Amino acid sequence: MFSIGDLLIYSTHGICRVDDICEKTFAGETKTYYVLFPLEKTPQNLKISIPTDNEIVVMLKMLNKEQAEDLLQSFEEPGVKWIDHPNQRFRKYSEIVRAGDRKNIVRVLKTFLRKKTEAELVGKKLYEQDKKLLNAAGNILFRELALALDVTMKDVEQKVVRTVTATPI
Repeated sequence: MFSIGDLLIYSTHGICRVDDICEKTFAGETKTYYVLFPLEKTPQNLKISIPTDNEIVVMLKMLNKEQAEDLLQSFEEPGVKWIDHPNQRFRKYSEIVRAGDRKNIVRVLKTFLRKKTEAELVGKKLYEQDKKLLNAAGNILFRELALALDVTMKDVEQKVVRTVTATPI
């Protein structure tokens, strides 16, 4: 259970602050809701209401400094197995990211970053859907790491890229 003022990671909206916890009635059913305010660039008045008992959407407590440092080190571990078929790859890797396990997200990001580097070395680019998934998942994770470590997102990205390019897939 989260409290008012807590920061959390909410699915595709990234880092959000719990602004309120209140009861709301929809379709005759009253439930307790978190009222979330996304800290990412979104429309200024965007508020998200999500039932506190929601089991579909992943909401994660923010990492502390020690957890963030451990997660950064996990970029040294192997990535996921590359799937050659683009649609199968996108489907599988999207499932991994949506599940919300940060260590598995790191494994997907590591694989994408390695493939991106390899492609760039021969004058190519990642498939557009690969690039979108890499950017979406990377932005959320890197922002969270930066906040937990009290550094800039650019610092986190640079450290990750150095680590990924220096270690095997």
